Amino acid sequence: MDEKERLNALEVALQNEIREREFYLRNAQRTKNPLGKAIFLHLGDEELEHYERLKELHKRWESQGAWPETVPLKVKDTLVKSILVDMLNKAEEIPEGDADDLEAIRIAIDFEASGAKHYAALRDHITDQQEKHFFDLLAKIEHAHYLSLKDTEEFLTDPISWYQKKEHHGLDGA
Repeated sequence: MDEKERLNALEVALQNEIREREFYLRNAQRTKNPLGKAIFLHLGDEELEHYERLKELHKRWESQGAWPETVPLKVKDTLVKSILVDMLNKAEEIPEGDADDLEAIRIAIDFEASGAKHYAALRDHITDQQEKHFFDLLAKIEHAHYLSLKDTEEFLTDPISWYQKKEHHGLDGA
């Protein structure tokens, strides 16, 4: 992958991050479910962080004509999984999700799977180790979002099984 292709791929990533953020914020505003609201808001914030980091990287890359040495190449780890775990303590307070919540979660699952795949492909076609590390980190975070959203989908479709799995309850009387 040459320099121009990598810069174009970065531009696609920028567009995707901002599109995903807008989607998450729209759904956070729409949903009445506190779990959905918390997850959508948090994912929206994380996508904004990714966008800002990528935008800074893109700006410096364009002006220098090469991968910049001074861009902070760290992003925060995702905390989405902790939002789900917190729900165990509030089981009686959470209303059921509606069909729109479930559809939004499924769209978000596709976004995150696509993002993880995109960043992994960038990582796999790059030889610069600093650049490779950065895209690997983004691929892993997008994958973590994907897994958390799959977990949320399970919660919304089958909360009883979700609680049993999370609380590690057995059905054998033990």
